[in-house]
Amino acid sequence: MSYVIGIDLGTSAVKALLLDRSGTVAAEASRDYPLYHEHSGWSEQTPDDWVEGTIGALRELVEQSGVPADAIEGISFSGQMHGLVLLNAAGDPVRKAILWNDTRTTAECREIEALVGQELLLTVTRNPALEGFTLPKILWVRKHEPEVFAQAVSFLLPKDYVRYRLTGALHMDYSDAAGTLLLDVANKCWSGEVLEAVGLPASFAPALVESHALTGTLLPDQAAASGLSESTKVFAGGADNACGAIGSGILQEGLTMCSIGTSGVILSFEQGSGNDFRGKVHFFNHGKENAFYAMGVTLAAGYSLSWFKNTFAKGESFDELLAGIGDVKPGANGLLFTPYLVGERTPHADSVIRGSFIGIDGSHERIHFARAVMEGITFSLNESVDLFRQAGKTVDTIISIGGGAQNPIWLQMQADIFGADVVSLENEQGPGLGAAMLAAYGCGWFQSLEACAELFVKRAAVYHPDPAAVSAYAGLFRVYQDVYAQTKALNAGLQPYRN
Repeated sequence: MSYVIGIDLGTSAVKALLLDRSGTVAAEASRDYPLYHEHSGWSEQTPDDWVEGTIGALRELVEQSGVPADAIEGISFSGQMHGLVLLNAAGDPVRKAILWNDTRTTAECREIEALVGQELLLTVTRNPALEGFTLPKILWVRKHEPEVFAQAVSFLLPKDYVRYRLTGALHMDYSDAAGTLLLDVANKCWSGEVLEAVGLPASFAPALVESHALTGTLLPDQAAASGLSESTKVFAGGADNACGAIGSGILQEGLTMCSIGTSGVILSFEQGSGNDFRGKVHFFNHGKENAFYAMGVTLAAGYSLSWFKNTFAKGESFDELLAGIGDVKPGANGLLFTPYLVGERTPHADSVIRGSFIGIDGSHERIHFARAVMEGITFSLNESVDLFRQAGKTVDTIISIGGGAQNPIWLQMQADIFGADVVSLENEQGPGLGAAMLAAYGCGWFQSLEACAELFVKRAAVYHPDPAAVSAYAGLFRVYQDVYAQTKALNAGLQPYRN
């Protein structure tokens, strides 16, 4: 029996999955690591914490499974996007990594717009300048920490740094590079125009490879530390959302993914680079070769429900909080929630906007508020679905993963609000499964990722939209869309009073 490992490098922990040739998970292990918020809006991690956590998880995986090291053919990666790791000439980080959810770079985003120009950004990088992307972080370090930046000769993204430490080779795959704001997305190369405009040398960007590309084997000391063989093949891997799409079987036109974790994502497969969303949604390279995906983001999706539980039902489980939620009819008895707790991304790139409950009256109980929160999160995600349909895309089947796929009531709600069939997965492992599939494909187990998905991605239930609920939600969705404009000025006015 042969095995592969998928490593998912998340924001709070790294998770490793061991899969056999049938796609069955034989073992899994994880390790947490610290997150540093030294100032308001800052979010950083120590890169070598990722390496230590990954090696520890691999070692536990091997020991727990009892699988011989030489039976594990390959490993690959999924990683948190956008995070900046600056390297010196010796290949060591010059400072902590600045993460995707760090918001210090608003001024640098405006600087990029001035230097590069909006039109070039949207036609070449296919995305607007947003605080989460990598390039604004590079410019921030150059401006505010010049002595530190002077030591830097190149940069990597989080999973690429871990892979570099395991193999000694510097690479970045296209799906993760697309989130840097430096990639010519359609032509799959670093943009000379953007690099020149912001004053960075071409040598600053690492070599680009496909997500299934073989990038080396394990260094002897890392193999010994992890319990793996030195001959274990190491493949490039991809961005977390690209790997989530692979692990959900989103590998052809007509398939869309809904992922509800802390943030929420609506991701739609794009066979070519022709669709131009003009920055209204993200447009990135897929982990599948020569494919792409469009993606809308809700910043506080699952976070909104966690916030509600921690604030109004502290100590209760989610099951207790949501007991009886199915008895509340669509519309939560006239109560509406917008999930803008930390701002919004799609379709409103607005870091100032904040959430609202609209329509509260004396008849409302906690269960109505809980239902309204779930509906508001789903309405926000539906704004991305709506944008895709306006662009001419067919959205009739949506694979749902993450926390939002754990509750049958929420899955039915998604079907009713999206007006599409919503499919849950039997063996949902998200990005980690996608990383393992890239390793399996890279090892030659399958002729294509699609063939791998046929065996590895197992569908469970299908939730069909209920016509009456679809009709009710269609009207409520238009009201929901009005709330942003109606509350934008109010929220801006409250800014001076927020600590």
